[in-house]
Amino acid sequence: MSKQTENLIKIQHSLKRRNRSEARFRWYGRLAVFIGLAAVATLFFDIIGKGHGAFKATYIKLEVHYDQALIDIDNLTDTEQMIAGNWQALPKVALREKFPNVSGRSDKRRLNNLLSSGAGFDLKDRLVANPHLLGRKESIWILADDDIDTYFKSWLAGDAYAARLSSKQVQWIEGLHQQGLIELQFNINLFTRGDSREPEQAGIRGAVMGSLLTLVLTLMLSFPIGVAAAIYLEEFAPKNKWTDFIEVNINNLAAVPSIIFGLLGLAIFINFFHVPRSVPIVGGLVLTLMTLPTIIITSRAAIKSVPPSIRQAALGMGASKIQMVLHHVLPLALPGMLTGAIIGMAQALGETAPLLMIGMVAFIVDIPGSFTDPATVLPVQIFLWADSPERAFIEKTSAAIMVLLTFLIIMNTSAVWLRKRLERRW
Repeated sequence: MSKQTENLIKIQHSLKRRNRSEARFRWYGRLAVFIGLAAVATLFFDIIGKGHGAFKATYIKLEVHYDQALIDIDNLTDTEQMIAGNWQALPKVALREKFPNVSGRSDKRRLNNLLSSGAGFDLKDRLVANPHLLGRKESIWILADDDIDTYFKSWLAGDAYAARLSSKQVQWIEGLHQQGLIELQFNINLFTRGDSREPEQAGIRGAVMGSLLTLVLTLMLSFPIGVAAAIYLEEFAPKNKWTDFIEVNINNLAAVPSIIFGLLGLAIFINFFHVPRSVPIVGGLVLTLMTLPTIIITSRAAIKSVPPSIRQAALGMGASKIQMVLHHVLPLALPGMLTGAIIGMAQALGETAPLLMIGMVAFIVDIPGSFTDPATVLPVQIFLWADSPERAFIEKTSAAIMVLLTFLIIMNTSAVWLRKRLERRW
């Protein structure tokens, strides 16, 4: 066999090994993508499987008599009477009318526990909104207790969880179901109420409003400051060791753990400037510090993507450097800047650690209405509910995660759409 033939055989064997190696590498890549997608799908299925039940709540239909003598009130505009009114008696009396044979103190207490502890105050709010109901009767669906809700949902699913219910309570629930007086309805409280110690009364509206106020302040501060810094560093700053030092530190800050910004906010904004804890102002300031590096880096990348010919043409037509930047470079770079800002806001929306350090982990019942009202945010609300011992909070935690993921997906999708829609290819 000639040497040329031997070399040809070696080359063919080498090509076969190379092709096999490339094929294996492609399969490794496909396997990695499949494992990643499977992990994400498993996570989503687990969260949805645990949280979808929170979007429905158990209600019991009762005939409520808004008896003035029972609640000891005759004037709905009298604040003192409204505060002192015996509102809890309304649902209790209505429920006992459905079960007139229940006697004994312990059995009556178990019967009353079928309803939410806040049922009386829900009826109070309804009466205030409809004053003509005073002294009249009304058939109304009343929210059930969280233990009843957990049992009823599991019972309908064929795997009844009655660990916290007595046998009589189970019988009463089955009797109500046979009469069509207990059913699952859309849980409007989840989206209209703030936090509560009672799972059936707890909602995410307070956390959503707190997140909204915090993100609005973060965007108002971080976007103009980040864009201005990017424009200065890219278009006006001299290239020397000081600007190199600034650029290195901006890149380093983008990789700093978020809890460090929480410690910085605690030391400066709260301890030094005495900004109140657990308000959107301090949360917005901390998240501004955290998102600034991301916005500056993405804005600089967007400015660099503008062709030099645009700058040269503007300057050649007699425009000043400021006019060149504001009238030509900035409008062309703005889509990339907006994309970076949206990604930074999505990152800020999902942050928990820095906000824990500045006190936004407080138990907040009222819905915040301004930047100075006590508030919490959605990730912190998830953290609080995940630490709660009640079984019903498992559903609420997963449902809140679903809402948070929905917001994050919308924000990231809008960033991708905005970039595709507005970007120009040169």
